[in-house]
Amino acid sequence: MPSLEQAGLTSLEKRATLGLAGVYGVRMLGLFMILPVFAIYATGLSGVTSTLAGLAIGIYGLTQALLQIPLGMLSDRIGRKPVILGGLAVFAFGSVVAALSDTIYGVILGRALQGSGAIAAATLALLADLTRETVRTRVMAVVGMTIGAAFSVAMVAGPILNEWVGVSGIFWLTAALAGMAAFIVITVIPTPTQSRRY
Repeated sequence: MPSLEQAGLTSLEKRATLGLAGVYGVRMLGLFMILPVFAIYATGLSGVTSTLAGLAIGIYGLTQALLQIPLGMLSDRIGRKPVILGGLAVFAFGSVVAALSDTIYGVILGRALQGSGAIAAATLALLADLTRETVRTRVMAVVGMTIGAAFSVAMVAGPILNEWVGVSGIFWLTAALAGMAAFIVITVIPTPTQSRRY
């Protein structure tokens, strides 16, 4: 794939692409890190069953799927950045809830809250707002590569971090990564002059 320079991006488009790729990357890194270690961790939680452990993993995707379109539509009305920042705050709060929980039900609640911070639609819409149609495929590819890289790093980092800080520590780190993503949104990513509907 060509570099951002070879792709002919403007300086604003480069900032938007790298900034939003960073947002996706740090958020997905935090999300993926628990996957390789959660099943073992869940056995020590009060009230756990195999069904509830599976629900704790899957409920993130369920709440995210339910809220993705409504939050995307909300971003059309009030702007992309407020929705993204709000979603990151909810995601971080869910991470804290999960980190503090010693029962499977608390972890399920935390994971449901994490999924409720559904920012994918608003984030991609913001990237589309800030880039020309002629380069959009390339910038979306950069974001996709970042997600793939985050997954690969998380599969290795998760078990290592679990040895050092445990899964609750990983949840705390996930909350911190959401804060880092919010910092990127505020300080790096340009604000579009108008939000288009997609």
